[in-house]
Amino acid sequence: MNLLLQDVVEADPELLKGVGRDWCLRHECLPVRLPDGKAALVFAEEVDFEALEWGSFLADLPISEPVSIAGASDRIQHGLAVLRGERAADSESGLLAHLTEEDLAVGEGSTLDEIRRKSQAEPVVRLVDHIFDEALRLNATDIHLEPVDTGVTVRLRRDGLLREFLVLPRWVQASLTSRIKILAELDIAEKRLPQDGRIQRAWQGDTLDVRVSTLPTRLGEKLVLRLLRQDAAVTDLVQVGMSDRIRHPFEALCDRPQGMVFVTGPTGSGKSSTLYASLRRILPRDINITTIEDPIEYRLRGANQVQILEKAGLTFAEALRSILRQDPDVILVGEIRDGETASIAVQAAQTGHLVFSTLHTNDAVGAVTRLADLGVPRFLIASAVLGVVAQRLVRKLCPHCVAWGAPTLAEKQSFPEDFELPERAPHPVGCIECDGTGYKGRTGIFELLPVDDALREGIVRGDSDSVLRRNSGMKPLFFDGLEKVASGVTSLEEILRVGVR
Repeated sequence: MNLLLQDVVEADPELLKGVGRDWCLRHECLPVRLPDGKAALVFAEEVDFEALEWGSFLADLPISEPVSIAGASDRIQHGLAVLRGERAADSESGLLAHLTEEDLAVGEGSTLDEIRRKSQAEPVVRLVDHIFDEALRLNATDIHLEPVDTGVTVRLRRDGLLREFLVLPRWVQASLTSRIKILAELDIAEKRLPQDGRIQRAWQGDTLDVRVSTLPTRLGEKLVLRLLRQDAAVTDLVQVGMSDRIRHPFEALCDRPQGMVFVTGPTGSGKSSTLYASLRRILPRDINITTIEDPIEYRLRGANQVQILEKAGLTFAEALRSILRQDPDVILVGEIRDGETASIAVQAAQTGHLVFSTLHTNDAVGAVTRLADLGVPRFLIASAVLGVVAQRLVRKLCPHCVAWGAPTLAEKQSFPEDFELPERAPHPVGCIECDGTGYKGRTGIFELLPVDDALREGIVRGDSDSVLRRNSGMKPLFFDGLEKVASGVTSLEEILRVGVR
């Protein structure tokens, strides 16, 4: 059906509730009401008939055919931009509706008092509060404010992926950036060097700790805000996704009186959650638990938590030395970054302490090589390390719309030829419950390398990672991932996305 509609520029709010904002952005279409009152999906480009059928189902309305607005592709794109947040620039109901460029623009010659005054204007304060509130409501872990040629893009990291949330005009950039820098107690006059700060604020009864990082770019300062809920409940090992096959032997390692237990993986793979869950198991015991962290991500009642302050000289190594004089039973070192910290931690593990820590390695076996690279002798590694867990975070399939079917050709080709994939696997679809993404929440996939006598001999001999891995008999990460695929927790494409194969 081809129509010339003069007033269709935004999605119908009631229809949008059924179809979902992210689903519309994903398929580049808008649910609208036609002049005769009927519902329709308007596509910006070529009509997607599969999306049309699914959109009709989601909205629970008879959307029987697609509609194209003759010669108005740019207006449809405008409607999609409204969904992404651009309505603030040109809608009277938007947050920036009553602002003008003259109100907020900060030029090169502006004084610090003028910058501070404009950054504390009520609409800017409301805008920053709105960004925080929406990020927390959507369970985002990070907020990215990125300068682009046309303005400022606000993106939120949800379930590990960045999604565009808001697009703001260029003249808001300086005031918005300065407002956040003031909250983080940063120097608003310094725009040439990176800065790091923190914001603490209350949200729904919780204490929110925000780590703020600025980075000068060609188009202005980029800001990344990491959101940490201080009073968030610390989960147990079952809730972080550890299966019984791995959890039982891992808990046995955590119950040992001395030695080192490592959790490895890239940044953002959930290592801290696993460590906190491990400590939570042993907190009720009559022992002294001390942690060294940068930053302290969660409050752990019953543990002594130490915040690293490198500018003041309190490094991981220095804090660890002091802690060893505090009669600890269990020590958590947030991250081993250098040879000095590694050496002290290994010595602590050999003198009657149980030490937990993290390393940035691709797999569990890589922890041995990493410690050796930091200067720890292999015989000390063999005697001190009890075991290593490697992990990744994968998105969980939305239980409301998951569909089962044969693995795709691309998925089959991504695994070794001799590897037998299941005949049926779950696939993401998308619905109102998951904003059209097909995923909701995240869970971990794990591999466990317990260090036994045979492995210790290989470490001392200097065996390579591949030899240690083969001799350990350890089931690799993708094995745990495929178990979660078989149980419908996640998808094959998600296992491949995180680089596990």
